[in-house]
Amino acid sequence: MALSFIIRRVLQLGIVLFGVSIFVFMILFLRGDPVQFLVPLDITPPEVIDAIREDMGFTDPLHVQYGRFLWGAVRGDFGRSYQLGDDALGQVLYRLPATVRLGASALFVTMIIGVPMGVVAAVRRNTRADYIASWIGTIGRSLPNFWLGIMGILVFGVLLRWLPISGAATWRHLVMPSVALGLGPAASQLRLVRSSMLEVLSQDYIRTARSKGLSERVVIYKHALRNALIPVVTMLGMQVAFIIGGSVVIETVFAWPGLGRLLVNAIFNLDMPIVQATVMFIAFAVTMMMLVVDIAYVFIDPRITYG
Repeated sequence: MALSFIIRRVLQLGIVLFGVSIFVFMILFLRGDPVQFLVPLDITPPEVIDAIREDMGFTDPLHVQYGRFLWGAVRGDFGRSYQLGDDALGQVLYRLPATVRLGASALFVTMIIGVPMGVVAAVRRNTRADYIASWIGTIGRSLPNFWLGIMGILVFGVLLRWLPISGAATWRHLVMPSVALGLGPAASQLRLVRSSMLEVLSQDYIRTARSKGLSERVVIYKHALRNALIPVVTMLGMQVAFIIGGSVVIETVFAWPGLGRLLVNAIFNLDMPIVQATVMFIAFAVTMMMLVVDIAYVFIDPRITYG
């Protein structure tokens, strides 16, 4: 693996994070006077409001305030929550395990549905199995995850009473949000695996493998699927980003105590340090995931070179 490629990718991701930091910093000022989040302006004496502005550095030039914010973000210091009074990044890290658990479960749902069904649809092209898989993929792409979550609550939580509708106490609380969050990416994965497998199965080396008398299982899973995984890995990285973004809605629907619910509550309560810390952390996690995907290519297909 070329070290220069990794260095270039890290620098590119650094530029992306720099752009995100500008956007996140401006959130505070696009909402109006930052002091309004701390004290009621209509009943607080003007001299107290001015003292708070000066004490918190809001009277400094905008570029000075951004430099202070950027330096704090680099050190993991986003200030203290207006609502909770705790360290903003500390609250993000406290909620992180719940989001990781939900995201990993949703990704598991994506893989166990998307990859096997995509392989079956490609191997049995133009058969009933292919048509059913294509139909499932179309439906899965069409239904928004929050609608799936609400329908799951109504059917499996309210009517059948099979699963709990909120919270995160046991594995049973994880089932519905994971499925609601993972079905959309699974549909995309299914379609991609099918098209990639069809392309690989038409290659000469697959015909050569079959002519050597190898079993169909070996041809499909050892030769064809491995080479078809390159675009799948690319999609997987984007799907992780989709799952992280989708968790904001799903965690709210199911009252899941993760980053998504923390972010939504912070937005409603105008808790800007929490909003800034959460958005920056999510941006960092997504960019790092894309870097890992790029590096993983070489382990999947050693023929890939990095110029």
